[in-house]
Amino acid sequence: MGTVQAARGCTVWLGSRDLAAGLSAAAEIDGDVRVVELDVTKDVSVMAAAEEIGSGGRVDILINNAGIGGSRPAVEATTADDFADVLDVNLLGVVRVTHSLLPLLHNSVHPRIVNVSSGRGSFAINSDPERMESQLQGLVYPVSKTALNMLTYQYARALPNFHINAVDPGFTATALNNHTGTSTAAQSAQTIVRLALASPDGRTGLLFDATGTIDW
Repeated sequence: MGTVQAARGCTVWLGSRDLAAGLSAAAEIDGDVRVVELDVTKDVSVMAAAEEIGSGGRVDILINNAGIGGSRPAVEATTADDFADVLDVNLLGVVRVTHSLLPLLHNSVHPRIVNVSSGRGSFAINSDPERMESQLQGLVYPVSKTALNMLTYQYARALPNFHINAVDPGFTATALNNHTGTSTAAQSAQTIVRLALASPDGRTGLLFDATGTIDW
């Protein structure tokens, strides 16, 4: 994702909890890629990152990509405590980062926010017997992504001069699923990048996948 944006002339800020890991990833990307230490669960870390990024005066595109799956207990074994860490990253982390960067986004001529969601958070997809998601059970991760979808919709309503959308990147091979996904991270990132670089007349307040808009 950073590779495509950097190649198109964007200055890319790569947020990473582990600064060394972030620098290692940035070294593999051609273009202007800068690394900032960022833990989306910690207010102090988010504010410090926003201050460092703010040295450039504005942010044109924010991609909220941090996410965890949690422990995935059986439905009847799930307790309120099982939600805490997942919601802290998948939902509240998006709120922290977005809130901290909104002043810089307001300085952009065409501010865009892309929230990386999941088909598991879509009522329509979970209700479709042809979709893999309809066969899965679980509370924590799907609920966190459904909440993120509503957060996206409400931000879009409140900020009509922005383009704010959510993306279902598909079943992507990452550490979240022990690399069992059917598409690579680079393949799944294409839809995210397309929205991130959308034209000023693009649509807002919607959920997208590789085929286009999909129902919430």
